Amino acid sequence: MLVTGAAGRIGRAVLALLDSRGIGATALVLDDPGDLAASRVVVGSAGDPSVVADALAGVDAVVHLAARPAPTSGTPFEVFAENTRATFTVLECAGAAGVRRAVIASSYGANGLPWAREFLPPAYLPVDEALPSPVEDPYGLSKQTDELTAAMMARRHGLTVVAVRYPFVGGVEERLAAHARAVTDDPARGVRELWSYLDVRDAALVALSALGVDDGRAHVVLVAAPETLVPVPTSELLRRYLPDVEVRRPLPGRSVPVDTSAARRLFGFVAQFPFEARYPFEDGSGPAAG
Repeated sequence: MLVTGAAGRIGRAVLALLDSRGIGATALVLDDPGDLAASRVVVGSAGDPSVVADALAGVDAVVHLAARPAPTSGTPFEVFAENTRATFTVLECAGAAGVRRAVIASSYGANGLPWAREFLPPAYLPVDEALPSPVEDPYGLSKQTDELTAAMMARRHGLTVVAVRYPFVGGVEERLAAHARAVTDDPARGVRELWSYLDVRDAALVALSALGVDDGRAHVVLVAAPETLVPVPTSELLRRYLPDVEVRRPLPGRSVPVDTSAARRLFGFVAQFPFEARYPFEDGSGPAAG
């Protein structure tokens, strides 16, 4: 198996999961940190066809995670061009090499909500893969383009590609706890992402589970933990911050307003590592009034 962007947050978690299952992996990275749980490390750009062809030797599946992860991760030209070139290169080379299963990291940001200069509320809740996207940033556009590339590669090569729209991802100690505290103290900070998240261990499980799909088609799926990071009922959050948005089905308790049913139908997605949002926090702090 080939894992691109293997030194990143999700990439390392994927390698660790593969290693725990005794599955060898080739890691493609821009720089070798020297501590990757991979049987082989290839150094170079995921946008370079010769590097990717080398990395694909002996590979039967691909998890493509290499990307600039935000519109602020470079110039607009770098973010859009490098992300889309890498995805096109990896999938084209994989298909030409006879690989038939791939998972690529798309993003919740493909819907245009997180990075808009002026926040435009979603057309309805819970959001799903069909939500109209008023994207205006190069990162979100690159992920939309990646999803279109995946669809083309499925037609071109018979390659099954699952594009996973990941939300905010992190480990508990690494950044989830801090992020939970921030959006609990000020829930307005979580509106653009609808207070959604996914533990990095679940992000890795998603990638491997999605590789079980083998139908020669392209799919786009949203994933997220089933509850929000904020220890406040979702109905209250929506009343306070998105009062005019149509809610198409009940969202009891802290239900995340993100529809993950497509991922559940396609490969049985169920988050295994929910973050336990608590109020008050151990130090007595909690959500700000509003």
